[in-house]
Amino acid sequence: MTSKKIKNKKSEIKNINNIKKINKSAYDAESITVLEGLEPVRKRPGMYIGSTSGTGLHHLIWEVVDNGIDEAMAGYATEIKVNLLASGLVEISDNGRGIPVGKHKATGVSALETVLTKLHAGGKFGEGGGYKVSGGLHGVGVSVVNALSEYLKAEVHREGRIWMQEYKRGIPQKKIKPIGTSKKTGTIITFKPDATIFTETEFSWGKILDHLRQQAYLNKGITILISDQRQGHRPKKFRFHFEGGIKSYVKTLNHNKTVKNETIFYIEKDINNSNIEVALQYNDEYNEMVLPFANNIYNAEGGTHLAGFRTALTRTLNSYARAQNILKEKEENLTGEDVREGLTSIISVKLTDPQFEGQTKGKLGNAEIKTYVEQVFNESFSNFLQEHPKGAEAIIGKCILSAQARMAARTARATILRKGALEGMTLPGKLADCSSRKPEECELYIVEGDSAGGSAKQARNRKFQAILPLRGKILNVERARLDKMLANNEIKNLVIALGTNIDDQLNLSKLRYHRVIIMTDADVDGSHIRTLLLTLFFRHFTSLIENGHLYIAQPPLYQIKKGTVAKYAYSDAEKKKIIKEFGGQSSEIEIEPEEENNEDEEDKKDLKKSIKINIQRYKGLGEMNPEQLWETTMNPEQRIMKQITIDEAARADETFDMLMGGDVLPRKHFIQTHAKTVTNLDI
Repeated sequence: MTSKKIKNKKSEIKNINNIKKINKSAYDAESITVLEGLEPVRKRPGMYIGSTSGTGLHHLIWEVVDNGIDEAMAGYATEIKVNLLASGLVEISDNGRGIPVGKHKATGVSALETVLTKLHAGGKFGEGGGYKVSGGLHGVGVSVVNALSEYLKAEVHREGRIWMQEYKRGIPQKKIKPIGTSKKTGTIITFKPDATIFTETEFSWGKILDHLRQQAYLNKGITILISDQRQGHRPKKFRFHFEGGIKSYVKTLNHNKTVKNETIFYIEKDINNSNIEVALQYNDEYNEMVLPFANNIYNAEGGTHLAGFRTALTRTLNSYARAQNILKEKEENLTGEDVREGLTSIISVKLTDPQFEGQTKGKLGNAEIKTYVEQVFNESFSNFLQEHPKGAEAIIGKCILSAQARMAARTARATILRKGALEGMTLPGKLADCSSRKPEECELYIVEGDSAGGSAKQARNRKFQAILPLRGKILNVERARLDKMLANNEIKNLVIALGTNIDDQLNLSKLRYHRVIIMTDADVDGSHIRTLLLTLFFRHFTSLIENGHLYIAQPPLYQIKKGTVAKYAYSDAEKKKIIKEFGGQSSEIEIEPEEENNEDEEDKKDLKKSIKINIQRYKGLGEMNPEQLWETTMNPEQRIMKQITIDEAARADETFDMLMGGDVLPRKHFIQTHAKTVTNLDI
């Protein structure tokens, strides 16, 4: 989970329709524009890589790496290297066969130039000696990288020689030529993203590590080497190699958790030219972590392989529980929801002709894969349960407890819904609602305590800003089932206020406020409350985050005053800058109200004579009067907010489990590791 700063420029939310006059000129053959070669990519880059932000930027690396992985899946490559070089260059190499360099009959230029300059040209298309299974676009991908790079160099080791060709913004500078001899085979692509296309060109080391680590898990036995040689960065190197593949992936995802079945279930089987791999293990948590992949591509929206897995999982566990008389004749079957609680699983399928729904490949659509996964998993998991009775008993016991909690939660949730319906417009008592009934212009501030709540209620714009004070620290939902959560008044009030319901019943169209803003004190307790709320939203209101509705308010840390002029600083660096503007030094004496009250009269007189700049450190929202709170934190024209986003679900899940879960040692290690980098820590 990450956040990005957003500074609003308008005091109220307005819908502005820009109406343009239609030119009634003739629509004829000459009105049609034909874009040739890579022009469409440069004209509409978002259609090919999703966006021109950081996500699209990193997609360039993924596409080139995918070509090396395609070679590995075909059995020709064992190693891929990714090097971040100086001057923004990226070098990616593999030890595969090397892209062919002979003349292509259809295009009249080398196969290398064809792959790099023509869309839909590559080894995965047709029935030649290309690829049975391909993860990346292979052809489309490399040509898109070429089109969106201000410079690209392709170097191929093949047939005893080294071939090289350079490009600028997709245009070959010279014909391909041999530049030496080589006993190796493989391809090296070096490129520099075009700064006129991308809004940012700084690669994230963490994002690259996460993605390539995942690819190494999905392709057991392959070695991926990553190095950072950029200017201004500490040189770093990593090597990923997992003989256990997705089995090792599951073990890693569960490494901080108490597991139910010590032996991880794993099956790999080929069926009708498709490869099915599944690994799973249960833990004592209440959340599900199931990651489906098709040809190494993560399918965030699931698809037919996930549907087949879920169907077989529920059926197999019910059959086993009945056969062992754990579920009695009159008892209801376990539901899909029951058997997924505490489940960690990876489903990876590789197929010759993947059919994805949507440009981002978020959902697999091949109907036959559902049957294949059901068939392979059902048979092998049934055998696993028979061969591991102790683990099977623990899994079934976990599922039965989940079923009992589900029924209790259903009752609690029904009570909330019934209460909301009966009360109509009478929302939680402490909620100070706004007058507008248009969700797109409404904001809900979640604040800690009555003191901050009172100040916020006086400071707000009543038309579109609502305030919900929370009493103390809410329940840590990482360690609680839904029935226990909904018995907590603060969480219950929040669910009613949002209007969306919760978990699988969540309906985002019912959201009453399109900006939900967490506003807590800038101290340790405030940080803890913020983390508890983020855990709640991440675990039980995920789509609210994914659709950009969750924010964190940024109150100032300091008020810096010289005479009658006051300015606010949101960081220590900003404080120093303001002090310098006022003509002071960063070492100016800091005065806090409670400290002033403890000084005797003589000391106070001497202090006031010597001090030119007064610095007040805000530790709580209650220390600001309503005018200051509005001016610094709630006024859309001046406030700074962080929008919460989820970049990578598995990493976010692991982080929340480590910070909020029951295992103390990983959290202790995290604190010890990062203690020295903490700023603004109040002790």
